[in-house]
Amino acid sequence: MGNPTGQQFEITRGNARAVVTEIGAGLRAFEVGGVPYVEEFPEDAKPPLGAGQVLLPWPNRTKGGQWTFQGETQQLEITEEARGNAIHGLTRHLEWELLEHAESSVTLAVDVAVQPGWPVPLRATVTYDLAPRELTVTHEIRNEGEQPIGVGVGTHPYFRIGDVPTDELTLTLPASRVRPSLPDEQMPYAEEQDVEGTEYDFRAGRVLAGVNLDTAFGGLAAAEDGRHHIVLSHDGQELLVWTGPDFHWAQVFTPDDLIGRGRAVAIEPMTCPADALNTGTDLIELEPSASWSGSWGIRVR
Repeated sequence: MGNPTGQQFEITRGNARAVVTEIGAGLRAFEVGGVPYVEEFPEDAKPPLGAGQVLLPWPNRTKGGQWTFQGETQQLEITEEARGNAIHGLTRHLEWELLEHAESSVTLAVDVAVQPGWPVPLRATVTYDLAPRELTVTHEIRNEGEQPIGVGVGTHPYFRIGDVPTDELTLTLPASRVRPSLPDEQMPYAEEQDVEGTEYDFRAGRVLAGVNLDTAFGGLAAAEDGRHHIVLSHDGQELLVWTGPDFHWAQVFTPDDLIGRGRAVAIEPMTCPADALNTGTDLIELEPSASWSGSWGIRVR
C-alpha cells in the first residue's frame, strides 16, 4: 500500500524547514529552529481533519453538493456524508505534479478535469517559498475551458507555538463580521452578523481556553501592508498568519484533539465563504484563458 500523502518534498532556509506532500500539495510541517509551528502528522498517515490541505476550486462546503452553472444544476460528489455536502473541493486526494524543487522552494501543479458537478477545466499551481523565519504560499488558478467560471481557494493548516497548549494561546483576529456554524448542520452557517458585543469579537485578542469555534470570519481589516494579520501569541512569542487582499475570509476551527496533543486550532485562509458556488459571495471570476494568483504566509516573530 502506498504512502497516503505520496512523496515528501522538504525545503530549508537557514534554520527554517517545511515539508510539502505530493498528494494534495499539503503543508505537513513548518518549523524554525526545531520548534514546530504547524501541527505535524506522520508521513504514513492521512492528514487528520484536512490538516495542511489545499482546498480548491472551492473551500468549505457546498450545500447538498448542488449548484447551478449557466442555468444547469450541477451535482458534486457528496464527500461529507454525515451532512450530505460536498466539502473542500476536488484536489485534496489527487497526486500533484512536481514542477520545481529548489533548496528553499517547491512548486506543484494539478489539473481539475471536467467531471460530474464541475463543468470547466482548470490548471492550478501552488508554490511554497521559505525565508529564514517565514513561509509564503502562492496559489494560481487558470481557466483552461471555453466558458467563464467562478472559483475559490482555501487552505487548512493547524497552528501551534512549539509545545504550548492550544488553550494557552491568544488569538487576535481583525474580523468585524462572522458566520457562526449551526450546531447540527454545518451548512448553512447562521446569518452573517457584526462581531461587536458578541463572543466572536477577537479584535483585541482573546485566550482560546473555553473557546469552541468552527466559524467563518469576514470583514477582515487590512494592516498597513495591505494584508490581513491574524496572530497567535503566548508569553512574548508570536505567530503571524498573513493573507493577501483576495483572501476575504478566515475559518477558525478548534477540534478537541487532532494528533493526540489535545485541542488544536486551524486558521484557514479562504477567498470565499462556505456555499459560495451557490451564493456567489467573493468568488473569483475567471474568463477563458485567464489566471488568478494570490498569497498567504506564516511569519514567526
